[in-house]
Formats: sequence, C-alpha cells, structure tokens
Amino acid sequence: MYGEIIKNLRLSYNLSQVQLANELNVSKQTISNWENNNILPSIEMLIKLSLFFSVSTDYLLELDNRRYIEITGLTNEQTAHVQQIIRDICENKARQVS
Repeated sequence: MYGEIIKNLRLSYNLSQVQLANELNVSKQTISNWENNNILPSIEMLIKLSLFFSVSTDYLLELDNRRYIEITGLTNEQTAHVQQIIRDICENKARQVS
C-alpha cells in the first residue's frame, strides 16, 4: 500500500514523521494518516513527495517500482561514474543472493 511506501522512504532517509512533515509543510498527523492508509496525499503532495524522495508518482502509487537519483549539474563523466557505482552495487547484490 502507498502508506508503507511513504513510511519506508521516510525511514530510509532516517526521518521522523515530524521531520518529514516539516519538510513538506504539513502536520505530523497528516504523515501518520498517509502511512496508516487513512487518507491519500493530494496530487500536489504526491508531487512534493516524489521530488523530495526522488521517486516517480507512479512509484508512490505502486504503479512503477523504479527509483531515480537526481544528477542535474553533474558532468557526463560524473554521471557515468555514478552509473558505474550503481551497476557495481547491483552486481555485488546479485552475487550475494546466488
């Protein structure tokens, strides 16, 4: 459910509900309601969440499982380096599983 996704993203960023609420200019109760699937974030909040966590709105709505890293401002060489690091991590993870 979308609430679990928001909670997992928040925890992966080591944020409390209060800290995330402050970042998004909403109440802690709003974050709690999202995470407990009591209410859906508005479209505006989905966009803010996607930008804050560098994921697509489709990811937040469980329509897509891709995540993104913001690389604006990096040179092509720096971007290639980041991509290589990601490939290395994925290959290492695959080796550990097998």
